[in-house]
Amino acid sequence: MTEPPAEPQAHGVRIDAQPGHATISIGGTPLPPGTVTGYVVQHDIAAGLPTLILHTRQPDGTAFEGLARVAVGIPQTPASVIATFLREVDPVLLDQEALNRADYGGGPGATARAMLATLSEWAHTGGGT
Repeated sequence: MTEPPAEPQAHGVRIDAQPGHATISIGGTPLPPGTVTGYVVQHDIAAGLPTLILHTRQPDGTAFEGLARVAVGIPQTPASVIATFLREVDPVLLDQEALNRADYGGGPGATARAMLATLSEWAHTGGGT
């Protein structure tokens, strides 16, 4: 029995897409027309190679047997992403950082503006926890 590879193997992929039609080739071989119903290309620049997920139409009676990397994605709404971020914020640290900002000007809404500016910076840098 052959041992599975430690890391997934990369394949050369070419996608020629127009509205309503895409020709996808893997390793220089085009997939049969009508097999792919959709695709998703995901690329995290820090992670190196992109991931291609093909959504396929299988004829009746087709079965798959073999190794596969399986991923389950749970879509997040912007509201759920923001709510998760805010739950992780340390309120004491937010207070301190907002009140100690160089651009804290005082006056009506100054503390709220400073907190929103601090939260915005933390959202981009991963700070605040």
